[in-house]
Amino acid sequence: MGRKFFVGGNWKCNGTTDQVDKIVKTLNEGQVPSPDVVEVVVSPPYVFLPVVKSQLRPEFQVAAQNCWVKKGGAFTGEVSAEMLVNLGVPWVILGHSERRALLGESNEFVGDKVAYALSQGLKVIACVGETLEQREAGSTMDVVAAQTKAIAEKINDWSNVVLAYEPVWAIGTGKVATPDQAQEVHASLRDWLRTNVSPEVADSTRIIYGGSVTGANCKELAAKPDVDGFLVGGASLKPEFIDIINSATVKSA
Repeated sequence: MGRKFFVGGNWKCNGTTDQVDKIVKTLNEGQVPSPDVVEVVVSPPYVFLPVVKSQLRPEFQVAAQNCWVKKGGAFTGEVSAEMLVNLGVPWVILGHSERRALLGESNEFVGDKVAYALSQGLKVIACVGETLEQREAGSTMDVVAAQTKAIAEKINDWSNVVLAYEPVWAIGTGKVATPDQAQEVHASLRDWLRTNVSPEVADSTRIIYGGSVTGANCKELAAKPDVDGFLVGGASLKPEFIDIINSATVKSA
């Protein structure tokens, strides 16, 4: 079955009201393929979610960059899945490497988060990826398999999950996994899903690449058979994000 190309834009902890207005204007004016060719989701910081959602062209969706692991309550500073659903935010990014590294989110914690978000009706972009030390030690697949396994053990339905492979050494560094390196990990992840979850889930789950994706390198990456799209960081704040969305046509050509 065909997997619809998916492009996510992670704005991270960036933006002022003026900057957000400019980014949304660029997105709204951009010439992009139709929604049956590419699914586009942008992820502004929490505080800008309502304004972006209200101003963004209807075929683009929004995602939160995180949410709490269970029902809300006495968890100061956290935002619950229920609140996102209440605001009409359909997607959430979970397990981003910055949260794993800077905030100590374990594989198990991320698995619990993914399961809870799905149970509340959110769709999830679940992130996995290895550090430079892990890659150089030859343990890339062990690391991403363990991260994926912690999610697989907590969920049964993968239809609302997009898996994002983000090699930590390539995020914001300007270093990009070569198209062959990306394809190798994506194919291995799909094989892991086939063996450990099911052939159906392996064939239908979109595995997207994140790590210094730009307008210059996106087409070559998009041409790889197991690269089903991108999770874009810095470039999602710039006009070239439109070029990255347009790389979806490589798949439909």
